[in-house]
Amino acid sequence: MTRRVAVTGVGVVAPGGTGAAAFWDLLANGRTATRGITLFDPAGLRSRIAAECDFDPRAHGLDPDLCEHADRYIQFAAVAADEAVRDSGLESALRDGTQDPWRVAVSLGSAVGGTTRLEHDYVQVSESGRRWDVDHRAADPKLHLAFSPSTLASTVAERFGARGPVQTVSTGCTSGLDAVGYAYHTLAEGRADVCIAGASDSPISPITMACFDAIKATSPDNDDPEHASRPFDADRKGFVMGEGAAVLVLEEYEHARARGATVYCEIGGYATYGNAYHMTGLTAEGLEMARSIDAALDQARLDPTLVDYVNAHGSGTRQNDRHETAAVKRSLGAHAYDTPMSSIKSMVGHSLGAIGAIEVAACVLALRHQVVPPTANYETPDPECDLDYVPRTARPRKLRHVLSVGSGFGGFQSAVLLSGAGGRTP
Repeated sequence: MTRRVAVTGVGVVAPGGTGAAAFWDLLANGRTATRGITLFDPAGLRSRIAAECDFDPRAHGLDPDLCEHADRYIQFAAVAADEAVRDSGLESALRDGTQDPWRVAVSLGSAVGGTTRLEHDYVQVSESGRRWDVDHRAADPKLHLAFSPSTLASTVAERFGARGPVQTVSTGCTSGLDAVGYAYHTLAEGRADVCIAGASDSPISPITMACFDAIKATSPDNDDPEHASRPFDADRKGFVMGEGAAVLVLEEYEHARARGATVYCEIGGYATYGNAYHMTGLTAEGLEMARSIDAALDQARLDPTLVDYVNAHGSGTRQNDRHETAAVKRSLGAHAYDTPMSSIKSMVGHSLGAIGAIEVAACVLALRHQVVPPTANYETPDPECDLDYVPRTARPRKLRHVLSVGSGFGGFQSAVLLSGAGGRTP
């Protein structure tokens, strides 16, 4: 029999505040954390706005080696993982080996990995691109860690002594959802009892911003950054780049109960499919996302009419919002019109691979507080997007089953189903 999987810890580093409490306060109050870019001089870029994290690794107790040599996304992940493990009550057991380390897994996602450090050090070794014969002596001595995406999962695994299955997942903007989904399957199939799962990205750098400028995916509303992210709104012009991390502690349900852990919710289903269609394009029909939703619901043995909230990918691009609206209607049928569906990217931006995990964390907290976070800045309805997008203001609502969905470059379409504590049948 497939084992049940519980969420027992949450950690978040996000624009607007570090920590799950600060993150939820931002969402529940419908505040936006988008602003002009301060991490570098964005002059010359089409889109010069982003949702940045006000983050000092030293203030969060990271050791000097991580502060000096680790890429920003690694630092985010370490801080979020520390919070999640503390929240779960497993910190002592993980650090002293009381919890069998061979039964502890790590599953973390990232879309662009160490891009920030690689770009920074390339500028150093090439004298801002003037030299082809680069001088390696100008590079950070641990630059090789930025080169390897596996650094993300291995750093967190070493931090907590995890010796079970350890993996870094990179599936574009669904990386966070997929990392949580793979963790769910790892536990459900009995390959581990605990999994530290989530994602992290720090893509606010000149090269990443230029990539999205080139395809005009990011918003050019530089004069009004607070209102630039407008998912599902008729006047939307693209997404606002973000950064951050979210990490969850997932446990086999009986393992969590045996130690008296607080169970926030259960993960009941996860699925992902590709569309074999286009690297950045999406079909209008939403067939691929609908298939993922249907499969996740089937795993949970849940009727679509019991879904109480959909946490949307909601990037704010025209093709995504249209595709996603069609997918939800295809999977939920008439019930889609009675189901609130919102995008937190309107408040914290789009942190690429990290956002799926951040959105799952938002779902965990929505279940805990029985509140649906809003879609900030939603003002003008679009005839092609005709569902209830929870405009501007959070909404108290009885929540038992929530769905989080995502789309990623490469045609990835993923869905995760979460149910309130004790809400699933064995």
